Amino acid sequence: MCKREMLKEKLKRIWYRLARWGCRIFCTLFFRLKVFGRENVPAKGAVLLVSNHQSYLDPVFCAVALERQINFVARKTLFRNWFFTLLISSLNAIPVRRDEADVTAIKNVISRLKQGGAVCLFPEATRTSNGRISDFKPGFGLLCRRGEAAVVPILIDGAFECWPRHKKIFSPGPVTVSYGKAITARQARNLSDKKLAQILTDTLRKMQRQIQTGQGKDTISYS
Repeated sequence: MCKREMLKEKLKRIWYRLARWGCRIFCTLFFRLKVFGRENVPAKGAVLLVSNHQSYLDPVFCAVALERQINFVARKTLFRNWFFTLLISSLNAIPVRRDEADVTAIKNVISRLKQGGAVCLFPEATRTSNGRISDFKPGFGLLCRRGEAAVVPILIDGAFECWPRHKKIFSPGPVTVSYGKAITARQARNLSDKKLAQILTDTLRKMQRQIQTGQGKDTISYS
């Protein structure tokens, strides 16, 4: 890597840390953000962060409490505006076409995992319309195997109330983020795509129930 590229990477890391710092303050003040299980996220090495999807702010909620840089999988339609494209690209966003096998996106994610990176994605593929966690789509099992990545489930609770799909802008309110126990790369490799997706769906629903019970909320039934 030449000096110019090294400088570019250094500036990008500084910008990411500054953005994370600003978002952390914003989330703490505006959403009274509570975080649990941060120690379950490996400090280094390939890892997929797999989360339920409640609002547009979910990528921020998933990453703001972590010290390591996170890569984000974002739908390609978010890259239509040049300014927003520049912004999210500078924060490690990977464009992906929804509802089809996007080979380029898959290769980009696997490449970042093989470099020891962390990638955050939302296997429900769309934001919830009612706060429930939909069955995860199983395609990310391939990423685990090819990228030799561990998997960490992330539960977001409260973001749906702050920014449901029918609202144009968010409102203040409490948000909780909980990082579950990691599934090792070896364990993930020995599971079928469908089984891995089902395990993570069930895990996040259980985590959601625990968080809601602990906060005195009405729990969502999936029976």
